[in-house]
Amino acid sequence: MLASRILEDKGSEVFSVSPKDTLAEAARALSEYRVGAAVVLDHGGLPVGVFSERDLAKAVGAEGAAALAKPVSSVMSTGLVTAGLSASVDDLMGLMTDKRVRHILIVEGNQLAGVVSIGDVVKRKIAAAETEAETLKAYIEGV
Repeated sequence: MLASRILEDKGSEVFSVSPKDTLAEAARALSEYRVGAAVVLDHGGLPVGVFSERDLAKAVGAEGAAALAKPVSSVMSTGLVTAGLSASVDDLMGLMTDKRVRHILIVEGNQLAGVVSIGDVVKRKIAAAETEAETLKAYIEGV
């Protein structure tokens, strides 16, 4: 399965926040939309980072409630990990493992096509394993 298919199945809507948003504003948005991370887009709509629950927890753990007034840009992850629409689930899993990230931005040309999370990848790997097991079971029963 390819990244393009994952985005077709789950949708390509990208949840985003601004680098100028406070951590409190971004945390409320993550909670409201029930997501664990948001792409940080600059005023031109280009991705400049990813803000996750983990970034929030590190900031609050280090500075307490005062961190909630800081801008997202001060804590976001900036080492963006990207892949194209033709990346396979195995490619995505390898990137996530090598780069130690949970979200990969799917980019086609200079356009952000969507975001694939570790949950999306695991879901597809499990579905593929179940399909393979059912196929083998049917083959063995038919022999």
